[in-house]
Amino acid sequence: MNLVAPLIDSESVIVHHSFTSKREFFEHVAARAEQRLGLKAAVVFNNLLERERLGSTALGQGVAVPHGRIKGLSGATGVFYRLQPPLDFGAPDAQPVNLCFVLLVPADANEHHLQILGELAQMFGDAGLRRSLLDAPGAAEIHRIIATWNP
Repeated sequence: MNLVAPLIDSESVIVHHSFTSKREFFEHVAARAEQRLGLKAAVVFNNLLERERLGSTALGQGVAVPHGRIKGLSGATGVFYRLQPPLDFGAPDAQPVNLCFVLLVPADANEHHLQILGELAQMFGDAGLRRSLLDAPGAAEIHRIIATWNP
């Protein structure tokens, strides 16, 4: 079962967006979470930034999975970004990030959170999938690729 597919819809896929820093990127994510989910932007921003300070959420090979536990969030949710140009995330392989899945989960979602993170790592470990996401013409196709991926 694909645990990632229910976390996003086609409006949760953002392509061709440019950021100058992780901070600016997290500000955008936080503002979007406030607009779409009614969460306080400052809470989301601070949560993502604090998690990133513990260590980079970049997996390598151009992929990052910033994530955080958010008090008051009722269920896991995500947003996928295809960044252009790629953004420095301090990846272990020193490669900039162009594929980024932001995962927000409820504050008490420990096991489910870890299962989703594991599946995201498995998904983005697939070179063919990464290439398909990079080559996809737009948000609808990217959403289709993620929604139909089979672990």
